[in-house]
Amino acid sequence: MLKPNLLQPSQPLFLQHNPFLHGSRTVSLNAWPTMPSFPNKHQSLRFGSTNHRNKIKAVNSSDGTTSSSSTSSSTSSSSSTTPGPTTTTTITTTTEVTEVVTESEDAVVEKEVEVVTTKEVVTEKFTSVKATITVTLTVGGFLNNMGLTRGLDDVRDMLGQTLFMDLVSAHLDPKTGLEKEHVTGFAHRSTQKDSHEIVYETDFKVPLDFGEVGAVLIENEHHKEMYIKDIVLDGLPGGPVLLTCNSWVHSKYNNPAKRVFFTNKSYLPSQTPSALVRLREEELVTLRGNGQGERKSFERVYDYDVYNDLGDPDSKLSLQRTVIGGSKEFPYPRRCRTGRPKCEADPLSEKRTSTWYVPRDEAFSEIKQLTFSAKTVYSVLHAVVPALETAIVDSDLGFPLFTSIDSLFHEGISLPPLKDQGVIRTIVPRLVNALASGDDVLRFVPPETMNRDKFFWFRDEEFGRQTLAGLNPYSIKLVTEWPLKSELDPEIYGPPESAITTEMIEREIRGFVTIREAIREKKLYILDYHDLFLPYVGKVREIEGTTLYGSRTLFFLTPEGTLRPLVIELTRPPLNGKPQWKQTFQPSWNATGVWLWRIAKAHVLAHDSGYHQLVTHWLRTHCATEPYIIATNRQLSVMHPIYRLLHPHFRYTMEINALAREALVNAAGIIETSFSPGKYSMEICSIAYGKEWRFDQEALPANLISRGMAVEDPTAPHGLRLSIEDYPFANDGLLLWDALKQWVTDYVSHYYTDSTLVQTDHELQAWWTEIRTVGHGDKKDEPWWPELNTPQDLIDILTTIVWVTSGHHAAVNFGQYTYAGYFPNRPTIARTNVPTEDPDDEVWKNFLEKPEATLLRCFPSQIQATTIMAVLDILSNHSPDEEYMVEKMEDAWAEDEVIRAAYERFKGRLMMLEGTIDDRNANYELKNRSGAGVVPYELLKPFSEPGVTGKGVPYSISI
Repeated sequence: MLKPNLLQPSQPLFLQHNPFLHGSRTVSLNAWPTMPSFPNKHQSLRFGSTNHRNKIKAVNSSDGTTSSSSTSSSTSSSSSTTPGPTTTTTITTTTEVTEVVTESEDAVVEKEVEVVTTKEVVTEKFTSVKATITVTLTVGGFLNNMGLTRGLDDVRDMLGQTLFMDLVSAHLDPKTGLEKEHVTGFAHRSTQKDSHEIVYETDFKVPLDFGEVGAVLIENEHHKEMYIKDIVLDGLPGGPVLLTCNSWVHSKYNNPAKRVFFTNKSYLPSQTPSALVRLREEELVTLRGNGQGERKSFERVYDYDVYNDLGDPDSKLSLQRTVIGGSKEFPYPRRCRTGRPKCEADPLSEKRTSTWYVPRDEAFSEIKQLTFSAKTVYSVLHAVVPALETAIVDSDLGFPLFTSIDSLFHEGISLPPLKDQGVIRTIVPRLVNALASGDDVLRFVPPETMNRDKFFWFRDEEFGRQTLAGLNPYSIKLVTEWPLKSELDPEIYGPPESAITTEMIEREIRGFVTIREAIREKKLYILDYHDLFLPYVGKVREIEGTTLYGSRTLFFLTPEGTLRPLVIELTRPPLNGKPQWKQTFQPSWNATGVWLWRIAKAHVLAHDSGYHQLVTHWLRTHCATEPYIIATNRQLSVMHPIYRLLHPHFRYTMEINALAREALVNAAGIIETSFSPGKYSMEICSIAYGKEWRFDQEALPANLISRGMAVEDPTAPHGLRLSIEDYPFANDGLLLWDALKQWVTDYVSHYYTDSTLVQTDHELQAWWTEIRTVGHGDKKDEPWWPELNTPQDLIDILTTIVWVTSGHHAAVNFGQYTYAGYFPNRPTIARTNVPTEDPDDEVWKNFLEKPEATLLRCFPSQIQATTIMAVLDILSNHSPDEEYMVEKMEDAWAEDEVIRAAYERFKGRLMMLEGTIDDRNANYELKNRSGAGVVPYELLKPFSEPGVTGKGVPYSISI
């Protein structure tokens, strides 16, 4: 009997070429053994045995039938290419060979070979799952990496080793109570979808008892970060699973920790699948960081700091600025911590560097073929503005004539050669025009207000109308007390009584009502910048080229429902040995009085412009929202339903805020050089935060009530009765508020069916506590903070936040060029005192001889005006990738039938709002939003096309 060929462990192996790369980090090296033949006689062995095991896998369809063929060859397998359930039968063959040698007395040798074969059959069921990862090509991303690392990354792509993936089960092993073993594999580059997306793929064999996939871990094997759009797992028993990522994945060479992406299914903390609890908690720990060291650009750490990076004292001591936030004197919301070193000249301030850290996923994406507003703003600030400074040599030079202002829209300003000309001409074609000669010219587009009525800015009725339907509809208040009186210390600022008298007002409203009747009937309104600005008058007047007053402006509500300006009061406190000075100005019927009124109005408009930009816009939307974003990422898991509700409302806000700290609100930045308060702008903003900001009054209905512009009335629409019926901002805003609140109510009610769920949600409670005590920590002890105990509490809090990021911001941002593009309508600075304040003979003589020149000298200089016009054009612009509430449904919402239906109802309400606004603007009885030469009020229309349109409500503060 012949002995079978046996593979001995000591024999050498000869490796074949072309190793095969599996999806699980393993490499198969096919081997041929040298196979010795055993002689069949003259054996000297008395006894010997060996085991020979053959494993043979056969794969068949999902019907559960299997077939196999047993051979003595090495392991072979085949796998189904179609995702779905399959069965693997593993046959283990054990062959035992025993040789028995018997010697007889006559020396005859007899041999017997006994072969015993046993088979062990193990049937394993698994699912073939295809994973598809969509990666977005980015400017400066991994595909643009040049040099040695690019070559290494290309090799990894060719080897199919770009992204290493772990599939994580949502369920623990029922036998061990531990997390199940991950299913792993490399994803290889497959196809390029289009000009800006590439697909990576891999196939997994997932055991049928693996359960629901709860998360995917990703390791980026490249040397550069990658922007992953989404992951799709196809072939699982429950159907395809989508993981929406929209996130940068760092290189493992920067950080070896893998990134975790959870599925789009939302869970309260108490409902988290058992196998995901650890990952949920660890991800939050990662996002919080340790509060140490300088943050790196690839990190996603969210932490808090004060505004200590506005100045640059190491560059020049005159650029040192007060730290805003963290003190009773200068309270402020917190910003995102960067951890940069402290300045040498001022250890309280942080150094300004060339990079401004924001958590990586908060940064503007630079997707190919898309124009993002951040890039546009940056280009204007770093190329166009310096070019203007070169073109306009004299920084104090004003406009000699009004026709000189008009020329900005016709001839424009010739510019010196620009940096990055191609980029500039591509992204700001509205502003920078290339001439046939090859030169560049900055030519402004006339705003719609100017197109409709060239003299709109001159009219007093337009002055009154814009307090209700213009750029800053948040400042107008009802007069409830008379006489008007300051609350400032009279020992420092002089007599508190206003110079506006009863006789003065009644002379203007004679024939209508008395002053008492006007107040009782809610017909007297005020713009009050007296007590906020007066303490800074002396400081600001020390700055060359600017001045400041405290101001009050009174309006009367006419029978037509419009506001008529009655009187302006300008006040200077005791200064340089001079007593308090105050004077009133009224519309007049004589030439001198008319021009004084116009100059006084220019001062009030400069006050309103500064307050709008610093408080109504920057503070109450941008700054107040940043702590909400930080707390949401630190305390709410990405799988938390409230995180997923808020996430689209926070898109790009931290990046635009960082850009503002870099070039807009910083020392010697755009705000300081072009607005009346100058270098004290952020201090005044801080004072306004301390005196005026209350979370509970950021809700639109509460805000209107606090200003006396509405009262609660259960019988009225929205539960409010407006003091001025034709108040376009409030009329449209309340419709949007109601739509937002109903959407939030439907959403919250789906996840929180009773108060216990709210109270026991530790992530939610930590989120709200951190917002109150850390993010807005300078106001942590205020009694007006809402409690968070019930679903209704949560609905009210969330509605306020999403209103601020959407409706509030849209109303005060996207009309900036429309209303301030022609700067005489809203000058940002008043450079000279009114000619009646301590005038000398020459000043008064010049005013009488040429009052127009006096007004023009009060207006911004040429460089100030053109810089602000260029910036406002960009800030009013909707980028092509803008996400509007009426258009974009989050993937996580779409996967839940209840939430999807609620969003569709919300979308329907927004579409109705669009039509309602059109109908209102066509109603000529509503004189505050329609009429001859009047721009219709469209700022709260939900949708807009790209560009400067004066309408459209995006989800977030993205510009």
